[in-house]
Parts: sequence; structure tokens; C-alpha cells
Amino acid sequence: MLPPAPTVWRVYVNQEPVDLIAGMTVRHALISARLLEEVERGDRRVYDAWGNEVGLEGALAPEMKLYVK
Repeated sequence: MLPPAPTVWRVYVNQEPVDLIAGMTVRHALISARLLEEVERGDRRVYDAWGNEVGLEGALAPEMKLYVK
């Protein structure tokens, strides 16, 4: 018997959909969106839908919206 398929969550980075396996972090979303290097250099920061800055190790939730500014 095969193990169950992993749960996939869709999150949005700058309004672009990114599909990730449940349990991944903000860092993983930025890697998928090709924005991690800019954030790590300090050129840009990551915010949630309410304007709160979030860290790279932050947890994600389904349909979460992240903005890199």
C-alpha cells in the first residue's frame, strides 16, 4: 500500500500562486518565487496581507498572501 500523498497548499507571493507541501516555510515560498536572494541581501522585506513583516522561517497557511517589497 502506498503512503498518502502529501498535502499541497497554495500560497501567493506578490499575487502569483505558489504550490508548496504543507509545513514548508516563507523561505520555501520565496525560493519558488525566485525572490529569496533579494530578501536575504536585505534589498527587500516580506509582509503578510495585513502589513506585518514576516521572517523567513515563518509558518505558512493555505491561501496565505505574502508581499515582497
